[in-house]
Amino acid sequence: MPVNSFEHYPMTWKPDRRKLVPPIYQSMAAQLEYDILNGFLAPHTKLPPQRELADYLDINLSTVTRALKLCEVKGLIYGITGSGTFVAPNVSNAIFLEDSDQKNVIEMGLVEPLDYLSSSYVAEVIQNIAEKNYLEKLLDYRNPLGMPYHKMAAKKWMARFNLEVPIENIIITSGGQNSLTLILMALFHAGDKIAVDTYTYPNFIELANMLNINLVPIDGDFFGMVPERLEEACRKNQLDGIYLIPSCHNPTAVTMDMNRRKEIAKIIRKYNLTLLEDDIFSFLAPEGLLPISHFVPDQFVYSLSVSKSLSSGIRVGFLAVANQFIDKITHGIFNINVKTSALNAEVITELINTGYAEKIISQKKNISKERNLLYQKYFQINNSSENPLTFFRWVPLDKKHQMEEFEQNAFAQGIRIYHSDRFLAKKDETNQFTRISLSSAKTHEELDKGLKTLKNSLH
Repeated sequence: MPVNSFEHYPMTWKPDRRKLVPPIYQSMAAQLEYDILNGFLAPHTKLPPQRELADYLDINLSTVTRALKLCEVKGLIYGITGSGTFVAPNVSNAIFLEDSDQKNVIEMGLVEPLDYLSSSYVAEVIQNIAEKNYLEKLLDYRNPLGMPYHKMAAKKWMARFNLEVPIENIIITSGGQNSLTLILMALFHAGDKIAVDTYTYPNFIELANMLNINLVPIDGDFFGMVPERLEEACRKNQLDGIYLIPSCHNPTAVTMDMNRRKEIAKIIRKYNLTLLEDDIFSFLAPEGLLPISHFVPDQFVYSLSVSKSLSSGIRVGFLAVANQFIDKITHGIFNINVKTSALNAEVITELINTGYAEKIISQKKNISKERNLLYQKYFQINNSSENPLTFFRWVPLDKKHQMEEFEQNAFAQGIRIYHSDRFLAKKDETNQFTRISLSSAKTHEELDKGLKTLKNSLH
């Protein structure tokens, strides 16, 4: 038995003693590797002392030493003499486009946004901009928050999705991920707590880990985050913010209806939370839905990236912020971005003002509708609240899988997909899923082949 009682003793990492099987050092190392790779231990987290772990697990000190050595060799942890052992910063579950020589692999992991539908419009706009007599004015440091007429286009685009804000509250950024980085660095501090869905955008999880911001997972149902669970977390924790993707949640594809949005907004107001609303998929949502930000006008930061709707390569995002946050976000722009490329913002502005933007999203919605119908040929839709035009689907798995093994097996069969553990903000979730992209396959026929392969693999 352990020498000391650890019932209420704070430890940065508590391995599960019930899961230790011979050889003990290998199973302990496997637990540590799992917790690091799945984001449950943030980069640079200091691990408990080896003697403390040995006492807690009731095992020999040498066993703990061997386990940590295995993880150190893999680059998962590092030691500093006299200070302790820490989680390495270069381990990530973030999702990004991988360079690969595998020409026969069907991409169903990364959600690519059907850019081939917008590329001709973007190319035409760029050619037109190159001929304009004010081109040189787009190439300097002026207007770090965005040129006034670029912000007017942003205001117009936000109004398209039912958020009306003054131009003074709008900032141009270098894409959605840049917007999230600015928000977290400008408005939050290490140790702050932000409520998120149990499954959420993995790059947000990684960003929070890098900044040592704590994510508090909140259970959801068919309509999204459950208000009662959020309020319970607010009572138990000193929550500082909440991150939501209400129009087509990544990865579950759920569209939050108006009743749920109002219920969540009520709790945000009651507990004075800062709302981070990521509305990147608003162009796929049903008409008439009001952003949650509409109901909390003094507590919101609203991010509207155009990477999925108009062009992923141009890297432009629009931020709308409540008055109380303007100075802090401005300070963040000056010190993180300096400014977003006005040339890039000009391209998006032209797409919006010429009407090309509406044509692009109309075409994308039509293709996505066809691909979702193809999806239903192989898989049942389990939740009627899933967006019918979503670029991805959330498929439940009927048995347990290790994330790495599951993804490698799929890759060996010619498809790239992602296991739900990549999206998991809560340890020991019993249910497992796979998110499959419907928008990344090059053709309808290629997607059909990928879905058929996945169906056969799962069954």
